[in-house]
Amino acid sequence: MKKNAFYAQSGGVTAVINASACGVIETARKHKDRIGKVFAGRNGIIGALTEDLIDTTKESARAIAALRHTPSGAFGSCRYKMKSIEANRREYERLIEVFKAHNIGYFFYNGGGDSADTCLKVSQLGEAMGYPLQAIHVPKTVDNDLPITDNCPGFGSVAKYIAVSTLEATFDVRSMAKTSTKVFVLEVMGRHAGWIAAAGAMASTKDQELPIIVLFPEVLFDQKKFLAKVDALVKKFGYCTVVVSEGCHYPDGKFLAEQGTRDAFGHAQLGGAAPVVANMIKDALGHKFHWGVADYMQRAARHIASKADVDQAYATGKAAVEFALKGHNSVMPTIDRVSDKPYKWKVGMAPLAKVANVEKMMPKNFITTDGFGITERCRTYLGPLMKGEDYPPYKDGLPQYVTLKNVAAPKKLPEFKL
Repeated sequence: MKKNAFYAQSGGVTAVINASACGVIETARKHKDRIGKVFAGRNGIIGALTEDLIDTTKESARAIAALRHTPSGAFGSCRYKMKSIEANRREYERLIEVFKAHNIGYFFYNGGGDSADTCLKVSQLGEAMGYPLQAIHVPKTVDNDLPITDNCPGFGSVAKYIAVSTLEATFDVRSMAKTSTKVFVLEVMGRHAGWIAAAGAMASTKDQELPIIVLFPEVLFDQKKFLAKVDALVKKFGYCTVVVSEGCHYPDGKFLAEQGTRDAFGHAQLGGAAPVVANMIKDALGHKFHWGVADYMQRAARHIASKADVDQAYATGKAAVEFALKGHNSVMPTIDRVSDKPYKWKVGMAPLAKVANVEKMMPKNFITTDGFGITERCRTYLGPLMKGEDYPPYKDGLPQYVTLKNVAAPKKLPEFKL
């Protein structure tokens, strides 16, 4: 008997996560002989636990297609980390109960490292309980820190946004430097990996050298060395831009931006590296500054998304369904780079056991010896991921994004409290 599918979005959303959702739903609809309905979890895995399932069959083909150019999470996401099966077996058993009640045999979880871990555990539990369930992880993370895959859907568009923003802001500070601002500090996401910060350095090229300093999580912050670098660039150019990752930290492990609070996953709550760095420069060198935090804007900016990123996000969603139909379980579609020039890629596959709870950091040979810039090898890697434009349709000067109806499927089980 054909089974239904469950799809959910997890963690911080991106400019292209909905393109993956589009890939999953459109591909499933092409295989109506083997897949019935696609249910989406309202607010991620919480939707499965509370049996708050969205019936995507209530959406038109046109609305689902519009997901490809709509940013953020169309079905709602969540930051909810399920504990180990041993610590909270009841939650995992509840998932299976909901899946049984709604005849769900396919589980597609769209997220980052924590989501890969949840997907793996769900697969293991299904096997242990004798319930046939194929769990496929759909990769997504702006941090670009999932292993095995060459890059992660969501990252290319953030990289493009940060590179463009750094370029434009640097032009701005250059024009004001004579009598006003000499330093602009831009804070970007990246808790442990500096991929997003690295993209800021792409604004400076051989054809147009710009004074840009990057502060990576992978490089221990040396205040004296950093201030000397700022001083040298301001003396040479008259101004400079600093791109600082939120995960930049001192040798003792303390983040520049640490607030002393924790998020839902137990991670240190970050935010505020830019003003820390800016005031450090002001106090030591006396330069007037401005600072900004890219925050949600960097991951929501679908209007300037990378075409390569959009295509890859859709492709991994499509591949997830195709893998499931071929009988695969507990795997993740990957982006495999075939060549740099010309840039070519294909979709591969990785076992979740090798993906879950593994973070991919910036390689040492991607960071310049002084610790403040990127190498040519890094430029070769980043460049293709940012290329190409895939503008959404516009009306009256604004992008036309879709808001789905998100009709709830009738509940069949007793209420479950988290």
